[in-house]
Amino acid sequence: MKHLIYCGILILLLSSCKEKLDPANFTNTRWELTELPGLTLPASAKATLNFADSLKISGKSFCNGYGGRAEIADNKITVKNVFGTKMFCQETDAAERSFLHALNQVNSAKLADNKLYLLNGDKTLLVFTKTN
Repeated sequence: MKHLIYCGILILLLSSCKEKLDPANFTNTRWELTELPGLTLPASAKATLNFADSLKISGKSFCNGYGGRAEIADNKITVKNVFGTKMFCQETDAAERSFLHALNQVNSAKLADNKLYLLNGDKTLLVFTKTN
């Protein structure tokens, strides 16, 4: 019985160490995409993600500009109401479609070493490096 109590306390301590998503860590930050797993990023253009007040997002999706809103609740992050311009750029089209699709699949995030990892469950969808 004593061992079960110690195991319970250990589990509680370890679960409390899990990083909580704090909106303040995102507000007024700028990020540049450095990795989109499974795809080579175009050398001719960059993708960015900017968080403003109230977690409004904006950025460049290689060719087009986009915007929307991020929401943080129950230690999860989602991206909602994504809109963007509709220019067609042949050289970045595949990367742009993959980027926007991944952005819409985000349900979790992790911040570490000036990097932002946007995830779906445990799967890394997008990796950004902080630029400001």
